Amino acid sequence: MSAPDPTDSPEPSPAEASGPQGLSADLTARVPQLLEAMRSIGTGLELPATLNRICETAAGLAGARYAAIGVVDKERGGLSDFVTYGVPDEVAARIGRVPDGHTGLLGVLIEDARVVRLADLTTDPGSAGFPPHHPVMRAFLGVPVQVQGDTFGNLYVAEKTDGGEFTDGDLHMVQVLSTEAGIAINNARLYEAARQRERWIDGSVAVTTALLAGGDADEALSVVAEQARHLADAVAGVVMLPSAEGGLEVVAVSSGHPSQVLGTILPPESEVVATLLSGAPVFVDDSATDPRMITAIGKQFGPSMMLPLHSGGRLLGALATPRERGGRPFTAAERSLAEQFASQAALALMMADAQRDRERLAVFEDRDRIARDLHDLVIQRLFATGMMLEGAHRQSAPPRVRDGVGKAVGELDVTIQEIRTAIFALQQGPAEAPSGLCRRVLREINMAAVPLGFKPTHRFVGPVDPSVGELTGKNLIAALREALSNAFRHAGASRIEVIVDATVQLDDGRPAIRLTVSDDGVGIPEGGRRSGLRNLSRRAEALGGSSSYGPGLGDAGGGTAVVWEAPL
Repeated sequence: MSAPDPTDSPEPSPAEASGPQGLSADLTARVPQLLEAMRSIGTGLELPATLNRICETAAGLAGARYAAIGVVDKERGGLSDFVTYGVPDEVAARIGRVPDGHTGLLGVLIEDARVVRLADLTTDPGSAGFPPHHPVMRAFLGVPVQVQGDTFGNLYVAEKTDGGEFTDGDLHMVQVLSTEAGIAINNARLYEAARQRERWIDGSVAVTTALLAGGDADEALSVVAEQARHLADAVAGVVMLPSAEGGLEVVAVSSGHPSQVLGTILPPESEVVATLLSGAPVFVDDSATDPRMITAIGKQFGPSMMLPLHSGGRLLGALATPRERGGRPFTAAERSLAEQFASQAALALMMADAQRDRERLAVFEDRDRIARDLHDLVIQRLFATGMMLEGAHRQSAPPRVRDGVGKAVGELDVTIQEIRTAIFALQQGPAEAPSGLCRRVLREINMAAVPLGFKPTHRFVGPVDPSVGELTGKNLIAALREALSNAFRHAGASRIEVIVDATVQLDDGRPAIRLTVSDDGVGIPEGGRRSGLRNLSRRAEALGGSSSYGPGLGDAGGGTAVVWEAPL
């Protein structure tokens, strides 16, 4: 039966109305308990803990075995949270899925927020019955939880401990408690919203700081993916850039487990891709069932946010943050904060790109100056010295002296050729970069020879150029550049060897490409920085490969050998 309105309750007898302001003796005796209950649920600001305290307190006030509170999801209907008290964990596990608030008596109370008091809820027409393993519940009392006329949800108590029905006193107590519960829930939500905004702002600051601190473009995109995954509480963070085919290519992935999606191209005929390229966000409640998700990748996930990365009228790409299948949908607040993050990240990417352009320009100007000095001064002096030695070689001298002078002239010729090769590498701009992987490896080696003071040796094994794809080749060159840079800055090496082998296999039998960069330097000290090695590992793992290091070329294994490999 439905509960009568409290104003229509029968007047208490003179014996019952012995408390202050006409309250019954029972209610008067329970006032201290009510005040303590109100104080209890008002402590703490974490929403889950607040809901648990409300349930426990309601059960104690009403003398009930069980209590629950359902928080209404205003965006999608039904319940966003459902917390219980009195149901053991093992029983709850056997029951399975919690009520969603769309059916049964709980659904009725969401549609019509009113007090409901029943002697036996199993006989009520609105009841949808209990799932298997559910505890027996008959006596029932449900009260809406409201603040300033806005319904947050409903507070339920069931099954009196004495086996009876809920009294008017129980109703009064639970109603007062529900008012305090609404205030506590509102405070907890405001606190959680403030913390959420703070996390997203801190994440945007971290992205901006990391991007403007330097590093290559791939590292910058990885930072955006990693921060987005963490802030959105997603299973992955994915950055996509426009591809030559007109779609979007996955260029950076942050995931808690190895992912094979790097390099995947989302086709231009996809409705999602078209929307993102137009500069509008796409929000999906379930990627596995949404007809707009036409790729196999999308079917692996649940709720997903896909946001354009655009700033100043320029579309840089898109950012996706999917959650696992069955995960909680993104709220309106999360969507808004994610859009702001994407805009800030796009601006930071543009600023970082402009900063790298300025740095590259300064490097090219410096390289041009070095090339001119090498050509105009060093080569001319070496050539003049060679001419002088050749003149001395033609003069009469003991054979041993002539042989020594001849060898010196030959070494000078080799040195001049190597310097000319270095000058060519210094004068070559990025637009003139050779297309073949072998030639790109040689270009990196020649460029590294200038700061190193010597040219690393190299060796290619197997069909390198025809076997290695563009994405793997791009990452191999980045790994080679990182390894040579580490050798120059930290190793103090006098000899470096580079080997690119296209005949190897991974542990699982897949054909692979292996890059080995060995030196005879000081090795990797204990407790030394490992950021460069982590970058190498991250690149390899994103492609399904690995990276490691071991003994180098020096005596007794001195130095370091870095091994980087990825599947073909």
